Amino acid sequence: MSRVLVTGASGFIGRALVPALVTAGYDVRAAVRRMPAPFAPPVEVATHGDLDTDVDWRSLLLGVDFVVHLAGIAHTGPEIAEARHDRINHLATAALARAAQTAGIKCVVLVSTIRAQTGPQSDHVLTEADAPRPTDSYGRSKLAAEVALARSGAPFTVLRPVLVYGPGVKGNLRTLMRLAALPILLPFGAFTNRRSLVSVQNLVAAIAHVLRREASRGETYVVADPEPLSLADIVTALREGLGEPPRLIAVPPELIRLGLVLAGRSRNWDQLNGRLVVDPVKLIATGWRPDPDTAGALGAIR
Repeated sequence: MSRVLVTGASGFIGRALVPALVTAGYDVRAAVRRMPAPFAPPVEVATHGDLDTDVDWRSLLLGVDFVVHLAGIAHTGPEIAEARHDRINHLATAALARAAQTAGIKCVVLVSTIRAQTGPQSDHVLTEADAPRPTDSYGRSKLAAEVALARSGAPFTVLRPVLVYGPGVKGNLRTLMRLAALPILLPFGAFTNRRSLVSVQNLVAAIAHVLRREASRGETYVVADPEPLSLADIVTALREGLGEPPRLIAVPPELIRLGLVLAGRSRNWDQLNGRLVVDPVKLIATGWRPDPDTAGALGAIR
């Protein structure tokens, strides 16, 4: 039985990935930053401490065949210093990659981010053929991690998911879910911009897919649900999942932008009105079969 080390296992993605890998027949070592961990036998739980310090990757890799590296810092706000992003996302990954190469690991799957490739919006449909142009310290640190892994000599696959949603999601999508749960009109009916999302179930399936596919070694894949949605589509899906009508009104987006500026929230505008469409055709061509029902999966989130 192959053993997989999952770093950052207690995070949003890790909590879905670990049981899925066990079900798929893997022996899983779940590395968490602190105890207790949300896993029971047969999962082996280990700690990797804070990635801001030196981590003893060698001991974590003993007896391991594969690594899925989820651990890192995902916050993109200006309150996170570039040096901290670099230490946690880049340098810790580089150290893991060197240790994996020495240990003879069969493959390190790095779960990076679409922000290693682009800013919060794009004027064209993105694929892996687009040159990476991150626009913030978070994206730059993740791209640097990808480069360090590729240069380490360890077999690897890089996944660049878009915004991940699913049970327990936090951040802007959780805020939107709270708004959608209120019995009020929401002013998003005129928003037609589309954004790609990926369900945590589809991302977990992508990770499991590249783990068992040797032809994916040395490759980078963008990961997204097949169909992007507009902001109005997302709110409609969330409300349909609650058995409620959309209750959307068509307020001109420019008025909402002005309101955000006056409220000191102008950085949220690109997230509301920006277009970011990603085409996962390369990964689909390898045999990954994502669930196409993004609206249904959104509506099922609680």
